[in-house]
Amino acid sequence: MTGLRQRVADVLAAYGAPRACLADVLCDRHPAGSSAFTIVRPSPDGGLACADLTYGELRDRSARFAAGLRDLGVGPGDRVATLMGRSAELVVAMLGIWRLGAVQVPLFTALAPPAIAARVTGNGTVAVITEPAQRAKLDAIADPGRTVVTTGAPAGADAAFAELAASPPLAEPVAAGGDATMVELFTSGTTGASKGVPVPVRALAAMRVYQEYGLDHRASDVFWNAADPGWAYGLYHAVIGPLLLGRRAVLLRGGFSPELTWRVLARCGVTNFAAGPTVYRALRNAADAIPAGLRLRCCSSAGEPLNPDVVAWAESALGVPVRDHYGQTELGMAVANGWHPDIRAELRPGSMGRPLPGWRLRVLRPGADEAAPAGEPGRVAVDLAGSPLMWFTGYRDAPDRTAERFTADGRWYLTGDTAAEDADGYLHFAARDDDVVLMAGYRIGPFEVESVLLQHDGVAEAAVVGVPDDLRGEILVAHIVLRPGTQPSDALAAELQTLVKTRFAAHAYPREVHFVDGLPKTPSGKLQRFLLRPGRPHARPSASAAER
Repeated sequence: MTGLRQRVADVLAAYGAPRACLADVLCDRHPAGSSAFTIVRPSPDGGLACADLTYGELRDRSARFAAGLRDLGVGPGDRVATLMGRSAELVVAMLGIWRLGAVQVPLFTALAPPAIAARVTGNGTVAVITEPAQRAKLDAIADPGRTVVTTGAPAGADAAFAELAASPPLAEPVAAGGDATMVELFTSGTTGASKGVPVPVRALAAMRVYQEYGLDHRASDVFWNAADPGWAYGLYHAVIGPLLLGRRAVLLRGGFSPELTWRVLARCGVTNFAAGPTVYRALRNAADAIPAGLRLRCCSSAGEPLNPDVVAWAESALGVPVRDHYGQTELGMAVANGWHPDIRAELRPGSMGRPLPGWRLRVLRPGADEAAPAGEPGRVAVDLAGSPLMWFTGYRDAPDRTAERFTADGRWYLTGDTAAEDADGYLHFAARDDDVVLMAGYRIGPFEVESVLLQHDGVAEAAVVGVPDDLRGEILVAHIVLRPGTQPSDALAAELQTLVKTRFAAHAYPREVHFVDGLPKTPSGKLQRFLLRPGRPHARPSASAAER
């Protein structure tokens, strides 16, 4: 057994054990004086206020908060939602929930009341922990006896977070075991309605392997994953992953801006940075604000495919490329251009890398459950027999949606994404399966076309979809957000069409180019191409040029 296979076996044994205890592996076993998080907050004078939170403080505060929750009636298996921004209180709440053997239901703070209601109604959620800025959203939701815990000054019958956190500490945490559910997380809804994903304790094995090998999070690093913990990448690898390793991470309180991101990277001396492609594109557009003295060693991207031009920009401007990684709420991270020396290989911009240790993914032919030849686009699937880190077994109370994900013979899990695999095992993302365009017999993935369009200096964002066409079956339509100072015109549309013809393929250029003010995205920032298709509200352009 190789060293990598042994490492996978070791973490599976540790986190899948019948007596696995979340509080122990995430907090209690780490040195009390070691820093767990540096909480960063923008100050009114334009500076940054930083405060360290140690593992000892986390242990004490979360044990007290767990006792307070217990006194409110929360017990093992109960679901407790967190509608909170990145903060020390959020981490304390999460660990307090897990000390009781209860289940955390993360809620992104940008969600509207209907989306919150869909996540906390009918699934056994007994309490919601929130903060004053979010509290009013809960008033719009029918509340059949659900307890609300509020940080700051509580309103009405709310329980006070501070009072719960002052309770005598819980003596012993619950050892729920590897098969117990620790989180119920909802997919971001890139292709339709969000679905509930139960995450078991044993999923920690997959999270740890990615934190170690994909991100190469070292003890010497100042690590910052800028993703929000209301979604999978931020939850798994901005909070849980660093806790598993017992290492420090940065948590930024406040919204995103490229200028603020540059300041945090410099002020905190971040060496290992992870974020979504949208963040890197925004940083590139604000490259005139790059501060001196950055210490970046690793830059990683996940959530959506990373355009090759961003990789080239980062290597030139930051001295380090951005390595693209691939995963899902249902998997965690499974494919990566990994940073760890044991798996680091040639970086091929436009590829999401190769399967991580503990995973085997293949590309299947469009019409058959068999591997496609190298270079042929097909469906990305997890080979379950060769993927010991696979933990997802189905959506909560949704057998039909679960059945869509697994082949009848039980061999493959279908991700819903399409890609091509080259001769060296690198996966090159094409699109969500529903986004592939079938034009005159050609299968065209919108990502490659979008990547070419983004090479134009005037283009800030691009999204390509297929629309019905009597002659070709479908044609490509591009929706373009321009950078400030660039004006839409028929001449610019023709220029973008020519760019695709000359830099990608003559047949794959967009027959229509629409200039729009913005693109539809999920609250986590992922593109929702399906909303750009005919008949959807975002399909109406503000200006257009067409060539059929």
